[in-house]
Amino acid sequence: MAAAAALVGVSLLVVAALLAGGGEAVWIDLPPTGTKCVSEEIQPNVVVLADYALVYDSHPATVAVKVTSPYGNTVHHNENATSGQFAFTTSEAGNYLACFWLDSLEKGSGTSLNLDWKIGIATKDWDSVAKKEKIEGVELELKKLEAAVESIHHNLLYLKTREAEMRAVSEKTNARVAWFSILSLGVCIVVSVLQLWHLQGFFRKKKLI
Repeated sequence: MAAAAALVGVSLLVVAALLAGGGEAVWIDLPPTGTKCVSEEIQPNVVVLADYALVYDSHPATVAVKVTSPYGNTVHHNENATSGQFAFTTSEAGNYLACFWLDSLEKGSGTSLNLDWKIGIATKDWDSVAKKEKIEGVELELKKLEAAVESIHHNLLYLKTREAEMRAVSEKTNARVAWFSILSLGVCIVVSVLQLWHLQGFFRKKKLI
């Protein structure tokens, strides 16, 4: 029993740490004019879920929101809202941008917005999973741990791919710089030879040599 309790404790700590990295609540102060944006770098085939809501003050307002993919595709757009939600599965790797701005007629002095942004396994409803698969206790925590480990594995593969791409670009750039350096050196040598030939001809013409 002690070993099982210890295993559950370790699982809870690990899963809590991993889920903390996949979910983020952000408090955004929206100015009377202008746009406030938040971004997150996400790999492909990852579920994103976000809830947003205005925090009312003495100046009631409505907000417009637009979420775009790294290539500029709109994945969510809403106007004249006081709260809302967007959910999508990423198809492109890169920074996903969520922008908010006040669009009501009486903008007042600005207001605040609460954004609860969740990514990956943080979006999973574990209560529904437990009811559907009829699991609980240690088995449920192990299920969470398995999902977290799988998410880490996918992240590592993604980082490995990005590292390989960056290394290829770096090697290609280094090769181009090397060829450019050789070309520049060749041009300098040719120019020096031409200058020397011109000076020799000039001195001979002036009968200085």
